[in-house]
Amino acid sequence: MKAAVYYETGPPDVFRYEDVPDPACPPDGVVIEVQAVSIEGGDVLHRSGGELAGRPHIVGYQCAGVVREVGPQVSDREVGQRVVAIMFFGSHAERVAVPAAATWLIPDEVDLALAACVPIAVGTADDCLFEFGRLQAGETALVQAGAGGVGMAAIQLAKRAGATVLATASSDERLARLKEFGLDHGINYRETDFVAAVREITGGRGADVVLDSVGGKTLEGSIEAAAYRGRISYVGSAGRDDYRPNLDLLRPSNKSLTGVFFGAELALHRDRVHPMVARHIADLATGALRIVIDRRYPLAEAAEAHRYIESRQAFGRVILVP
Repeated sequence: MKAAVYYETGPPDVFRYEDVPDPACPPDGVVIEVQAVSIEGGDVLHRSGGELAGRPHIVGYQCAGVVREVGPQVSDREVGQRVVAIMFFGSHAERVAVPAAATWLIPDEVDLALAACVPIAVGTADDCLFEFGRLQAGETALVQAGAGGVGMAAIQLAKRAGATVLATASSDERLARLKEFGLDHGINYRETDFVAAVREITGGRGADVVLDSVGGKTLEGSIEAAAYRGRISYVGSAGRDDYRPNLDLLRPSNKSLTGVFFGAELALHRDRVHPMVARHIADLATGALRIVIDRRYPLAEAAEAHRYIESRQAFGRVILVP
């Protein structure tokens, strides 16, 4: 099979499009013929400096496709079913082998490419807002990087829950587009001090829940922008900023900061997380959840796709098509 691989981490140019052996089907797993790869933020970060499972390494946490093989211990999956799956690595390929427990069935009426974008981004947003952020109707939520995959999901989920939704983005144009997803107040972080803007919008109170996928100096601002007893869910370092936030800012107003890793929750609390993701996939069919695919690239152009994501021009998701 073909795959986008690399032998060392670095810029997008490290990718090579090569033949690699087909994956073996594990006893408790399935082999999926990949039809859409959702490029996650973690994929980009790993390619730039993560640990390699081997050489060549196939990066990628999430994809969707059709089941082609089923392991002997699997009773709830069949050849021919459409599924979306998450994994530690391997999505940037024509085929991938994963445990059956890490897959979700895709209803016939749901577009496979859209479903490919759901589990990690929407599941992460859900956990940040509700499991760890404990967001309630009538509260205010601040979503950093609102035009990204996690951000766009969080805006929709928070609005549906009855919250007032604030979000940051790099341009007024992006913020205007986010209005149709439930955004109440947009903040252009390139032109405005977002901490001051949040305080002004909330009458000096701050946001009850903050979802921060940027890290660094932005995370320190997220702490400052949170209300008394505000809850900050920190889910990533997309900003690639090594700045260490001043955590003393938490204490005067009894704020809390929680690091969120969706993969651990799925592994340790599958009975809660797996049905939650299934509900979000089902919501695609009814229009209760919307996924925006900004661009599609052939798998052979993985370098260009990663480069486009790093340019921070994307509005929504970027996918690869084998």
